[in-house]
Amino acid sequence: MSRCVLITGCSSGIGAALAHEFHRRGHLVVATARRLETLAPMAALGIRTLALDVNDDTSIAAALATVRSEHGRIDLLINNAGFSQVGAVVDLSRDDLRAQYETNVIAPVAVTRAALPLLRAAVARDGRAVLANVGSIVGLFTTPFAGAYCSSKAALHSLSDALRMELAPFGIQVVTIQPGGVRSAFGNSAEAALRLPEDSLYRPIERSVHARAQAGQVGATPAEEFAIPIVDALLEREPPAIVRGGHNSTRLPLLKRWLPLRLFDEKLSKAFGLDKLKEPA
Repeated sequence: MSRCVLITGCSSGIGAALAHEFHRRGHLVVATARRLETLAPMAALGIRTLALDVNDDTSIAAALATVRSEHGRIDLLINNAGFSQVGAVVDLSRDDLRAQYETNVIAPVAVTRAALPLLRAAVARDGRAVLANVGSIVGLFTTPFAGAYCSSKAALHSLSDALRMELAPFGIQVVTIQPGGVRSAFGNSAEAALRLPEDSLYRPIERSVHARAQAGQVGATPAEEFAIPIVDALLEREPPAIVRGGHNSTRLPLLKRWLPLRLFDEKLSKAFGLDKLKEPA
């Protein structure tokens, strides 16, 4: 049976790949992004596209009103929109942190809350609906120069855990997608948003800070390849609570689990040049 799938953040990367894969399988896809023109190639393929700024309640309401009038339900909502704020924690301003959490933590909840009547309409029709939040394996461990992003994904994982229990009585199944490295423009966007003030303590290892923005793209899995098993899982009658995929999506969480914390910290610190900053005793 064809399902109505709404995905946020479809301009590139994971969101675009998921939209294409669901469409290829014959499902009704509503691909959204903040700027509608970025979705023109999808519209040319017959995918329904809508403008949706996840940080704007008016935009959310307008997009969902359109979905309600055209389809009357959402069988599968995928909260994918997000970005990575790169920079040492002490180099980030209040506004930097607010923007990170607004988009990656608060927005998925706002979209879910607004979509709830349409998800419940799907339950009434088919006995179930699925909410999927796109987290990250770095929500399971934290790397230098990505503390804001890692913490935002950890928070989203926690909110997803709560939603999984809270929405279960209403027939809404909640899945947390935890990608590893997936090939996209995500690293370029992260580098564009990078914070490194002139007086930063980390100026001597500036290259390492910039390297963190692109770290997830080293050996990354093509987004199209990543999307196939994710879509398989989301279409199951009883989807798993957590789905992982992409480069290092298994290896790095296992290292975090089994290595002593000091050793894990040392490995990451060395990988991002922090060992070069140690001042002589």
